[in-house]
Amino acid sequence: MSQTPLTDRTALLRQRARARRAPALFLHEIAADEIEDRLAMVNKSFTAPAIVTGFPDFWQARHPAATVTGDDDTLSLHPGAHDLVIHALCLHWANDPVGQLVQARRALCPDGLMLTVLYGGDSLWELRAALAQAEADVTGGLSPRVLPMGEIRDLGALLQRAGFALPVADRLPVDLCYPDALALMRDLRAMGEGNAMTARPRNALRRAVLARACDIYAREFTHAQGGIRASVEMVFLTGWAPDDSQPRPLRPGSATARLSDALETRENPLED
Repeated sequence: MSQTPLTDRTALLRQRARARRAPALFLHEIAADEIEDRLAMVNKSFTAPAIVTGFPDFWQARHPAATVTGDDDTLSLHPGAHDLVIHALCLHWANDPVGQLVQARRALCPDGLMLTVLYGGDSLWELRAALAQAEADVTGGLSPRVLPMGEIRDLGALLQRAGFALPVADRLPVDLCYPDALALMRDLRAMGEGNAMTARPRNALRRAVLARACDIYAREFTHAQGGIRASVEMVFLTGWAPDDSQPRPLRPGSATARLSDALETRENPLED
């Protein structure tokens, strides 16, 4: 029995194409800067990078020497051809995120690095709450309006499932301020981050629901600088293609020195 995909790829690509006419890519700017900072801390030069993204023009301009490809279900990357793969702000839309990471790992040569950035579960929680409460108040029901996004602990576990060595997951909270909820929604469309879920309602959001959501948002989620607050959580996943040169944890019981000796303290045995 086939499972209904989370994302309607046709709708997502249509939204991205519309967004490219007048894009709002400041979150991509933040993500790109963070990735460059992380790469600067790695004691290694990368000569064959690849980038997976829904906005190729932006990322190609930031990394002119990189191979840039879309985030299709099957990535256009050759096995073992790259020493660096950047998966840039699109994994949250993947119908098979583990499959995307597995393909990224296969595209790496041994000891190659994969850096993924995506939106995490704390992103847009205010908008999600306001829309849910407004729809419940006006219609008595609830519809999928904002994409569900993964929690950092679950996203970090994906790296191990995909076969990466030395996996690390960390997060960057971004606090945004908008005049009102309508301005936020306009920016989301300009980012290509509108509702592209397969289960989304096909009819337009009712005016009464929209007005109620804007009222709830303005009342419950004010920003210290005025207007409304919008939270974004960027999750960064780092993993390496396995290689014999990488450090490995010691086998339990293989230590040759006592911790108490290293700490110059007395060891007190536990009673039976």
